[in-house]
Amino acid sequence: MRCPVCNYKDTKVVDTRIQSEGLSIRRRRECEKCGYRFSTVEEVELLDITVVKRDGGRQTYDREKIVSGLKKALEKRSYTEDDFHALIGAIEREIQKMRSREVKSSDIGEIIMERLKRFDTVAYIRFASVYRQFEDVKTFEAELRLLLNKSTNQKIKKSRKRKKLRRH
Repeated sequence: MRCPVCNYKDTKVVDTRIQSEGLSIRRRRECEKCGYRFSTVEEVELLDITVVKRDGGRQTYDREKIVSGLKKALEKRSYTEDDFHALIGAIEREIQKMRSREVKSSDIGEIIMERLKRFDTVAYIRFASVYRQFEDVKTFEAELRLLLNKSTNQKIKKSRKRKKLRRH
């Protein structure tokens, strides 16, 4: 790895830390010539995956498309970079679990929707409105109702569980 300051070709690793549920490694490096310290991040890369689009077209998997779509959905929302990288990593793990060289864009979209729903519900609604191509307020309202019903059911289950634990 070249030094970003003096462009010297040799740097040494000073510290290594695993991040994002073991999906990336952050390394602190030091230039052997000028002593400048900097960080690098190594991440798992999905290789040789072809995405089959809705219209039948095919493209090579591009992580940046997912990153930019999620950043638009999460605009002005509160999250950490580590949490964001963990979200991307979880999405890519799901894609890898499919063990296929060709993946439908709709499958990737559903994986993103499921993960985003757990990550940030407002961002989920934003993403869903574009992904599912909401054409009117009624479609938007129906999706919101589904989300609210699921949230209410989860709260009821948690409440019942707590009451059960208190009895014992």
